[in-house]
Amino acid sequence: MKKILAALVAFAALTAAAPALGADLGARYYKQPVYTPAMVAAQWTGFYIGGHLGGAFSGSHDFNGAVLSDSSARLLGGVQAGLDWQFAPNWVLGTEGQYSWLGKNNLNATFPGAYVYTNDQRGLGSVTARIGYTWGAGLLYVKGGYAYSDNRERLTLAGAPIPFLLDGNHSHGYTVGAGLEYMFATNWSVKGEYMYYDFGSSRFVSPAALAPFGSFHNDDHTLKLGVNYRFNFASPVAARY
Repeated sequence: MKKILAALVAFAALTAAAPALGADLGARYYKQPVYTPAMVAAQWTGFYIGGHLGGAFSGSHDFNGAVLSDSSARLLGGVQAGLDWQFAPNWVLGTEGQYSWLGKNNLNATFPGAYVYTNDQRGLGSVTARIGYTWGAGLLYVKGGYAYSDNRERLTLAGAPIPFLLDGNHSHGYTVGAGLEYMFATNWSVKGEYMYYDFGSSRFVSPAALAPFGSFHNDDHTLKLGVNYRFNFASPVAARY
């Protein structure tokens, strides 16, 4: 009986020590996961905020041949925020709000009779939807939606400001574009994109002396480089050993 009891005690002691031995052995053969930038882009779903820099270029503007002088190429800088949803392994649907401040731009039209029209376009805004194709860290997308132009306009006669009326509100229009975004770290991505803004055509209703000169078109082309900080992403895939 004493031998049986001794054997049972020894067996119980070995059983209790087994987990600790296993833990010691496990520590010798397992390493901490190592993450690489290529593994970070496992999931695009989430909110993001960011900023951008670039350039804006006005389209061709004229009143039926009346020459306009303008500084077409301007620097821009701004902010953006949005939400993406990866609804299939390789497809991403999203929405984004964006605003870009523009460098000094005075669009001037000089008419016979000493009339001078000036439009200082101070900024471009947009609210767009976008859809893209992703292959992990990269996202190729197209976008489009509402656009806003922050204009400061005036008309002078012999240097004195006078009231005027245009038949089109060229502060509101649409934008379309395309871009490429790359996630280089767990919460960070960079992007480059082109956007075209169209605010329609306008003509003078008053003063009546300017009505015969016809209409002018309002559009802009932009190139932007940006960076985003992203929230609420799924855990990245870890390397296994």
